[in-house]
Amino acid sequence: MCKISRRDSLKASLLASAAPAFYSSRAWSAHFEPIRIGLIGVGNRGAANLAAVGHEQVVALCDVDDRYLKSAAKQYQDAATFRDYREMLNADLDLDAVVVSTPDHTHAPASMAAMQRGLHCYCEKPLTHSVEEAKAMAKLGTGLVTQMGTQIHAGDNYRRVVELMRTQPIGKVTEVHVWCGKDWSGGRNSAPEPSAPEYLDWKLWLGDRADRPYSDGLHPGSWRRFWEFGGGTLADMGCHYMDLPFWALELGTPKVVTADAPKPAHPVGTPKDLHCAWTFDHQGHELVFHWYDGSRRPDCLSSLSYDNGQPVDWNSGVLFVGEDGMVLADYGRHYLLPERQFVGFTPPPPSIPSSIGHHREWLEAIRTGGPTTCHFAYSGNLTQTVLLGNQAYRAGGLLKL
Repeated sequence: MCKISRRDSLKASLLASAAPAFYSSRAWSAHFEPIRIGLIGVGNRGAANLAAVGHEQVVALCDVDDRYLKSAAKQYQDAATFRDYREMLNADLDLDAVVVSTPDHTHAPASMAAMQRGLHCYCEKPLTHSVEEAKAMAKLGTGLVTQMGTQIHAGDNYRRVVELMRTQPIGKVTEVHVWCGKDWSGGRNSAPEPSAPEYLDWKLWLGDRADRPYSDGLHPGSWRRFWEFGGGTLADMGCHYMDLPFWALELGTPKVVTADAPKPAHPVGTPKDLHCAWTFDHQGHELVFHWYDGSRRPDCLSSLSYDNGQPVDWNSGVLFVGEDGMVLADYGRHYLLPERQFVGFTPPPPSIPSSIGHHREWLEAIRTGGPTTCHFAYSGNLTQTVLLGNQAYRAGGLLKL
């Protein structure tokens, strides 16, 4: 007699879900059993992701750090616990989906291992640590429900800016400037510790990286400052801020990437005050997309002001520059500039529905077969572009694609 797993049953439900289209997501969800989820990484961002999906059935918890694992296990006492995600994925748990919230260098190995087993996948940003991994993740995610953890994508402000830009109120966009005041720079190898603490499986934390002595300068947070494990401020924040112009302008693949910083590339640590520029062919013309981090800002920002004379002094933001004006935005606000030029302007009516929540969108798509907005095809392309900036910097400042 053939055994029908929950996953087979869930897939069958996806086929049936199109019939009662009049049901709301909430009503339709009530007809299904909870989604069986395994979480790989349950500390820091992983803890936040666990809280966001914890109303489903948390079947498995995995972390190389026992402190995080024990804390999560206290909340979900029926969940199996693991240190090695490979053991979790090989266990007979009948999982439906996984959430990956590990350091960047293990995003792709863990996510791809899950997807190769037919599991739906939510992975934190940046999607991967390398351009090649991003391409592979996008391809492997075909046919599965995927979502990258750029939670701000679910905000209403981003939706209003996307709608606005699609009406072309500033004419042809020739430049985009994105800046972020964060500073994830300067990783340097420190004196090794005698041994890793008992609560941490250091070899599992390293993953496929070469063996090296434990250093508390890497775990739990500063790995972002090291090329081997992260990608500095650009990799950490680029997928958040660059997401808005990517979505609004429907950008593809750049043809040229340049990058510079006050100091030449260091073999170990990520740069301070990085500037990158990607040149795209966009709607029949060239568009140049700039990134600045740390203390660097667009030169044009110093001349911008509101009509009351106050300067635009934002620590982070996005500036679309068009032939007929500019749009300035961040996570929660946006302006048409110069303001006097757009007095009486009527924004387009909302056309992109409000999100039900970034995590819930992924969960509901697993149930209904509906789309997600940050699936791995979209977020893979975004991540590739972000990482090409770092690649150009490390290659001497120029990449031609």
